[in-house]
Amino acid sequence: MNNRETHASAERKACAKPNGLEVKNAMAGFVQDFSKFNSELKSKLQLQEDRLAMLERKTVETMNRPTLSGIRSIEAPHQKAFAAYLRSGDDDGMRALELEDKALSTAVSGDGGYLVDPVTSDKIAGVLHSAASIRSIANVVAIEATAYDVLVDTTEIGAGWATEVADSVETSTPQVERITIPLHELSALPKASQRLLDDSAFDVEGWLAERIADKFARAEGNAFVSGDGVDKPKGFLTYPSADYATAIWGEIGHVLTGVDGDFAATNPADAIVDLVYALGARYRANASFVMNSKTAGAVRKMKDADGRFLWSDGLAAGEPARLMGYPVLVSEDMPDIATWAPAIAFGDFNAGYTVAERPDLRILRDPFSAKPNVLFYATKRVGGDVSDFNAIKLLKFAL
Repeated sequence: MNNRETHASAERKACAKPNGLEVKNAMAGFVQDFSKFNSELKSKLQLQEDRLAMLERKTVETMNRPTLSGIRSIEAPHQKAFAAYLRSGDDDGMRALELEDKALSTAVSGDGGYLVDPVTSDKIAGVLHSAASIRSIANVVAIEATAYDVLVDTTEIGAGWATEVADSVETSTPQVERITIPLHELSALPKASQRLLDDSAFDVEGWLAERIADKFARAEGNAFVSGDGVDKPKGFLTYPSADYATAIWGEIGHVLTGVDGDFAATNPADAIVDLVYALGARYRANASFVMNSKTAGAVRKMKDADGRFLWSDGLAAGEPARLMGYPVLVSEDMPDIATWAPAIAFGDFNAGYTVAERPDLRILRDPFSAKPNVLFYATKRVGGDVSDFNAIKLLKFAL
């Protein structure tokens, strides 16, 4: 090897292996650049936190500010006028208000009735939905008509396998059932003395909301369960029932406990299990149990074969108790355990029962019929009926 080749080889080795000083300088430059980047990032994050803290302070200050008179004046005239009407019968303020035409009755001028102000109406609706009624798990719709029609497909559309060369076979035609739910008038007639109404410390709006809500909730709850459909909603227990395996449209399927007027002495939980699986799988995902307090007291003592309770209380406040993993609605309108009594219902009531109602609630003040007391005639139109008979099953206590 000549000197030229030896020198070229040495140069290649020098290029392939940088010396330690170059590596050290490169690392020092990298650390310096990274420290600079880290410092800039911390500065930007601190600036962002300062901005967020400032926005939060401004939000709290805005929430704590007193309501502007312009905003308050939107609801105050209506509330003030309605309170004056309830206390003294002064309807001048009500007549001066501009109300939406769709919210007024066609005969308001003749009968002297007025719509409840928005705040009072909201109080009543809140109590109704929180009451232990089928309303809380049913399908609730608001309508402006006198009736509500539900269309239900009661049959399956036919289907078949097709091949490349064979002719397609005509499948069966589905049948659609029309269920009409008429609206009925629900009324309440609380009264108070004029002296009590003259007392400015008396919350007449809150009292009226509570009394009407209690009356309406009890009347509705009973009608949704056992109403005969004459001038009231039709309850699901008023329909005929048949064995769940043979029940047809128009009948509620039932399961028997095997004992007259009681659960079986051995393995009483078997009847609950049979009831759950008598309901179709498509309905079980959204299903609930419905029973009264006495029945719930008997059911919550049941255990499975391993000694575990079938009943479990809700883990959070307001969460319903559960039976076999399904929520339980304790409705006092359900019958007690007795011979052939359908004391327990299980089903998807959102699909199986529909509540139709008009959103308006009307109040008529009558200071003459019950002197020295003042009557308040409140009316609301509501209807209810079974919309899918396959979505509800009953447990009857019989052989």
